[in-house]
Amino acid sequence: MPSPVASPVEQTSSDQGLVFVTGATGYVGGRLVPALLEAGYRVRCLVREPRKLAERPWRQHPHLDVVTADLTEREAVAAAMKDCQAAYYLVHSMIATGGTYADRDRELARGFAIAARDAGLPRIIYLGGLGEMGADLSEHLLSRRQVEEELASTGIPVTTFRAAMIIGSGSASFEILRYLVERLPIMVTPKWVTTECQPVAIADVLHWLVRCLSVPETTGKTLEIGGADALPYQELMRIMAEELGLRRRIILPVPVLTPRLSSLWINLVTPVSYRIARPLAEGLKNRVVVTDDTTQQLMPHQALGAQEAIRRALAKIERQAVETRWSVAGPVPGDPSWAGGTVFTDERKVTIKADPASVYKAVCRI
Repeated sequence: MPSPVASPVEQTSSDQGLVFVTGATGYVGGRLVPALLEAGYRVRCLVREPRKLAERPWRQHPHLDVVTADLTEREAVAAAMKDCQAAYYLVHSMIATGGTYADRDRELARGFAIAARDAGLPRIIYLGGLGEMGADLSEHLLSRRQVEEELASTGIPVTTFRAAMIIGSGSASFEILRYLVERLPIMVTPKWVTTECQPVAIADVLHWLVRCLSVPETTGKTLEIGGADALPYQELMRIMAEELGLRRRIILPVPVLTPRLSSLWINLVTPVSYRIARPLAEGLKNRVVVTDDTTQQLMPHQALGAQEAIRRALAKIERQAVETRWSVAGPVPGDPSWAGGTVFTDERKVTIKADPASVYKAVCRI
């Protein structure tokens, strides 16, 4: 059933062609597939573990084809991409391999590019990260650039989207932000909280990912995408507290918290594991804002501001309508939707004729 929140794509019943999606069990891929189906595309997914798609409401869609294979199985991947007009590469190895993820990601991207060439694929679409190249670029963001290079290594045109923090219910970055603000009224933070970023709503990411298929001029282009606001992380924390109905958080930046200590801090306070928190924390030192307007020139779109994006994400959590989560992206199937995490609130009201002090005294005796 469509969400009450506006869909990121326009609905159509026409056959727009066949597209290939890797990472369909992950956070972005798990939302992109239904968006593509809704837009009228036929979709072929490559998954290692088809059981992870069993509970997805779109699993039985007549225009969906699921192929079971590993990205390392080059011949199987090439066969699966036959007759596809484009392939989305939405794979990373941070959850599966931890500290060796950069090498693993380069290897997988190189193999995918070769398979795409063998299949005669017209184009690849990749979602990477914003950030200026230089000595200060984090290992995580550098890895994203290296994946871009590997995907383009066989000559197939690659459309690369570069995004900063994605705001959406269930994304790792969003959950880190939410848990820190919910649990810590006073935060002694690394100095990266003053770094400027341009977060983008997951709905806007999906819009551009789908839209580029019908805009030939995007083929082979690098496209920076971001929301309507560029602001420091501490301002995001202030907005999050406001949307959660909490008091303004006291934030005390200090210069001595290393990425390792930041990661341990995030792991202690949030459900995000150290192996995910470490590369994300390292990337927070880099300014990540849109500096090129090619995306808006080719695909004009009014993106959401940070506050509205956070508001919509929290509304989905409140309605228990979170389609995908960062935690399901690993090789092992995650918990089913009914396995826990639900919050039940019992709220009762009664009007009595008494002063507040007397009421409070009576409550304390319960």
